Amino acid sequence: MGSDVPANIAVPDYFADYEKRLATRVRRPVQIVQVRGDGTGLLATDTAGRQYRARVLINATGTWNRPFWPFYPGRASFAGQQLHAHDYTGPDAFAGKRTVVIGGGISAVQLAMEIAPVVASLRWVTRRPPVWVEREFTAELGRAAVAMVDERVRRGLTPNSVVSVTGLPLTPALRAARDAGILERHPMFSSIEPGGVRDADGTFRQADMLFWCTGFRASLGHLGPLRLRGHGGGIAMDGTRTVVDPRVHLIGYGPSASTVGANRAGRAAVRDIRALLGLSAKRPRGRHSVVS
Repeated sequence: MGSDVPANIAVPDYFADYEKRLATRVRRPVQIVQVRGDGTGLLATDTAGRQYRARVLINATGTWNRPFWPFYPGRASFAGQQLHAHDYTGPDAFAGKRTVVIGGGISAVQLAMEIAPVVASLRWVTRRPPVWVEREFTAELGRAAVAMVDERVRRGLTPNSVVSVTGLPLTPALRAARDAGILERHPMFSSIEPGGVRDADGTFRQADMLFWCTGFRASLGHLGPLRLRGHGGGIAMDGTRTVVDPRVHLIGYGPSASTVGANRAGRAAVRDIRALLGLSAKRPRGRHSVVS
């Protein structure tokens, strides 16, 4: 699947195929609302009150359930519509609307390209100028990006995303959109008013739709009783293990919050857990043996 396919389509399709290939036994729907520890292990409780006891926990809840809506003065007063990329279902909701796309990530540019043919006008704003990357995304570049994020979480700081480190890949489609003026970047507005947004220089821009492509935060509220967060606001990590409670492994947090780092993190977690449980270190055969 090419890099021009929106993440909200590519990622679910990828993992659905992954589950099918492995014939993975997945119990659903189950929503864990709390995990706490005691002297004998970890105890997870779901919405139905059922409890699951474990010696070790792999938490792979990712970020999708926590869309990030940044605070901007006047946001609650906006008289038009506001939508987050999390809730995007297609371009029809934007038809004929003066739209401001907010965010500097790959989702922002992909979705801006998708809605551009139907909107009345499109204005793309970011806090910082985008970094367009024309070089090939190599394994070495991926490892370097993961290492930069890993260094932050080892110090207990809130992680930045791997994508923010790698920049925006200038694919032929993105280059064409940029050259056509669809992806013309503008500085972030300073405030929101009922009828639109106001730039830092005082210029008012009318808008009917604010489209927040501003990313996500880690979905870890159910781990609150374990008190994993430190003074820096993040969770200090040693590999995939949390420093506060080494029984808890986080996949999809920090350097493993994208497909760039998730595979390595999954393998590392499985190796650690097999050793903890006294199981053979020999890896099962197969392309997707990490799950086995």
